[in-house]
Amino acid sequence: MDIRRADKIAQTLEQLVFSGTYRDGERLDELKLAEQFKVSRTPIREALHVLVASGMAEQIPRRGVFVRQPGPVELMEMFETMAELEAACGRLAATRITEDMLAQLVEANVNCQQAVEKLDHDLYYDENERFHQIIYRGSANGYLEKQALQLQNRLRAYRRMQLRFRGRLDQSMAEHLEIVSALQNEDADRAANALRSHVAVQGEKFHRLMASLKN
Repeated sequence: MDIRRADKIAQTLEQLVFSGTYRDGERLDELKLAEQFKVSRTPIREALHVLVASGMAEQIPRRGVFVRQPGPVELMEMFETMAELEAACGRLAATRITEDMLAQLVEANVNCQQAVEKLDHDLYYDENERFHQIIYRGSANGYLEKQALQLQNRLRAYRRMQLRFRGRLDQSMAEHLEIVSALQNEDADRAANALRSHVAVQGEKFHRLMASLKN
């Protein structure tokens, strides 16, 4: 129960950081947060661990936990790297993914579609995360999978925010269908290109993300 509550608190804190309620470099005080959320300090401590693990906050020994927001260049570089890691996973998975994993991928996609129909952004993100993790595992390259998972976790808050842009859920679903089709047909180049395009945040998408963070 505390873990689930901690995840909800962590998501709320992410939004408060994005909205400017908490600024870059500001200390996140456990006691004040416990009073704000009307909970004990245990789920607050767990929520802060989630933020630190994702890179949204930094733990400084004997000082506490502080908000850490990447600058636009660092954020762009992270998304650029994520796109290439996903492309590599897709290229390898096209010839290595098992039939069972393909079935799991289709199932995750069905769940994504149901989330779109409900306009449930959080459910969509959870199933979308699972969708991508199946592809990482399908690459059959443990080192690549580990790197992809680490950066996926680091960018979780920003990728979640993107899904709230108007029209993004439907667009994301269409891209998922293209990815699944490429993997089913063992088309490595098509899978890599589809995943790279799906994950990349460039041009207008990046401007919208930065504007959201600024606001």
